[in-house]
Amino acid sequence: MSYWRGKRVTVTGGAGLLGCHLVQALREHGCDDPFVVRSRDYDLTQEDGAIRLLETTRPDIVFHLAGSVGGIRANRERPAGFFYDNLTMGTFMLHHAQRLGVRRFVAAGPGCGYPEGAPLPLREESLWDGPPQAETAPYALAKRLLQIQARAYYEQYGFVSIIAIPGNLYGPHDKSDPAEATVIASLVAKFLRAVEAREESVQVWGSGDATRDFIYAGDAALGMLAAAEGYDRTEVVNLSSGAETSIRELAAMLTEVTGFRGRVTWEADQPEGQQRRWFDITKARRDLGFAPRVSLREGLERTVEWYRSQRAAPVTPGEPRR
Repeated sequence: MSYWRGKRVTVTGGAGLLGCHLVQALREHGCDDPFVVRSRDYDLTQEDGAIRLLETTRPDIVFHLAGSVGGIRANRERPAGFFYDNLTMGTFMLHHAQRLGVRRFVAAGPGCGYPEGAPLPLREESLWDGPPQAETAPYALAKRLLQIQARAYYEQYGFVSIIAIPGNLYGPHDKSDPAEATVIASLVAKFLRAVEAREESVQVWGSGDATRDFIYAGDAALGMLAAAEGYDRTEVVNLSSGAETSIRELAAMLTEVTGFRGRVTWEADQPEGQQRRWFDITKARRDLGFAPRVSLREGLERTVEWYRSQRAAPVTPGEPRR
């Protein structure tokens, strides 16, 4: 019998990129009716919102994926908002999940939370070795503190929480709004618009030399299910591809996948975030049998096909979240 059959599962952020794939994976694994939390119904930055949600749904397992997110520009403009929203949501949800008898609490940690100068590939034990990149530090530290809370609640109450840190997520259901878009969503929108308008060039922020570790959202979702099943103690675990890809390589791949025939120009005077990011996934492989199934090329093809099927409206050029 499936581990998930008969389980009551609540998913905050269930309408987002990772949430959509997680809810689908839950249903495919026998969870008949996961509860998808909508921000319009529950304000999780307020303690009574978190309490009301958990008292209403009485879940066995909570996946906490909700968060206030944005690109470098948004983080510069609203650092206090990013810190407060993410800190309160995580704190209230974990605290009251323990108080109300939830059996497992699985949260998405911040890929940008690792110290800027941490050795590569990024290992879980390096998470607290220094401050994260300054531009996204309020967001990253608010998310990072959830790991300290999780450890404290395990030591005092035996409450099991898993902080799963995905790499750069992408895939169908991502947002192309420049204020919230991941780098892949932003670039897919730009390339498709350029193809449709027969534009001669696509402009990309940065030099193209920055690197990221991209993980298809469906693969990360399966990793989170495996973490909930596989751990009976509080842990931090990376869920990514374990491969380093430059933004220049990504742009070249998108040129082929979208059929764009123009040139890519680089706006080197624009910020590109942390210079290198690449995750060690040894722990996830060893403990959970985790391995990404979808290659970057295949994932980009699926993502482009989905965007085309949605006939997404063109967006104004903007700065992606990296």
